[in-house]
Amino acid sequence: MIDIRHLGYSYGHKKILEDINLKVPSGSLCAIMGPNGCGKTTLLRCIANLLKPERGEVWVDGKNVQDYPTRLLAQKIAFVQQHPQTDFEFSAFETVLMGRNPYQRHLQNESQEDWDIVERCMKQTNTWHLRMALPSQMSGGELQRVMIARALAQETPLLLLDEPTSNLDIAHQFDIMRLLRKINEDEGKTILIVVHDLNLALHYCPHSVLLHEHKLFFDGTTEDALTPERIKRVFGVEAEVANGYLLVNG
Repeated sequence: MIDIRHLGYSYGHKKILEDINLKVPSGSLCAIMGPNGCGKTTLLRCIANLLKPERGEVWVDGKNVQDYPTRLLAQKIAFVQQHPQTDFEFSAFETVLMGRNPYQRHLQNESQEDWDIVERCMKQTNTWHLRMALPSQMSGGELQRVMIARALAQETPLLLLDEPTSNLDIAHQFDIMRLLRKINEDEGKTILIVVHDLNLALHYCPHSVLLHEHKLFFDGTTEDALTPERIKRVFGVEAEVANGYLLVNG
């Protein structure tokens, strides 16, 4: 599904990603983890073709992402940013409905099917009751769930999420991770998630990628990724596993 070849990216003279080689099989639920500044978000943005790598290539379904027409790429990849854009005062329903744009012809009105998909995705993310709310009337967590609903309405086989639980309380963090796990299992979507909470990754993401010093440090099962030795090396903290949970000692 995703084939990343010798990917490199820098901001000015600051190296962010260096020679990343990674294959993510179709149907994976994969956590991307690493310390701040290691390139997690940049990696997602390169996969989504929002950034053009200085070196290397990203292939999705056997084709370089830079060779996809914009509309067709939007039918392949949906991307949820960590900080949603709220420059325009659209209702939550209108925002989620934008996820249907890649399937509409120029000047074509939305169909009943589009409306039904929006309703289903908003109910999946527990945002249907917010359908008439404007961004200024929603909390950060509510707005984040609306953005996830919009990505689901896009109905892509590949879903990229940049710390989707960062603005959510604990209950909604679990709700979103359970939802993504269910979508992955029931619909076979390939889902890549930048995860800050290691325990969320351990309990919900079977596959994990660790970035360290701007390079790929580990690619494999989450259980193997989050060993005390690797956590110490990547995050610089002591950790132990007790009753299936990671305890970080600082």
